Amino acid sequence: MAVQRRGHLIGNAVAHTPAGTPVRIGVGTEGGEAVLTIADEGPGLSAEEAARVFDRFYRADGSRTRTTGGAGLGLAIVRSIVAAHGGRVKVGSAPGEGAAFQVRLPATDPR
Repeated sequence: MAVQRRGHLIGNAVAHTPAGTPVRIGVGTEGGEAVLTIADEGPGLSAEEAARVFDRFYRADGSRTRTTGGAGLGLAIVRSIVAAHGGRVKVGSAPGEGAAFQVRLPATDPR
C-alpha cells in the first residue's frame, strides 16, 4: 500500500485529505527541541476523536476495517517511538479544519 511507504503521519495526512488538498510539512527547532509538523486541510477530527487518535486499534472512521484502512496501530506506534526518544507528539484539529500533528524531540548538539 503506497500510504504505508510515506510513514504514518504523512501517510495519514495523504489518506484522509481530499485529492489536490495541500499537506504541509515543517521542521525546525524551538526551545532546545527539534519540531516536526505535519498539517493537512482534510475533514479534521472532533475533540473526542483527537483525544483517542493515539490509542491502539482506534479508528476515527468507523467504516474502515483492517482490509480497507489499517489496523488502527499507526499513530500508537508513532507515539511509542517518539516517547522512546524522549519526545512527545500531539494533535490539534477541529471538524472541517484539518489536522496538525506535531512531534517534539530533544535536540542534541552534534559537537
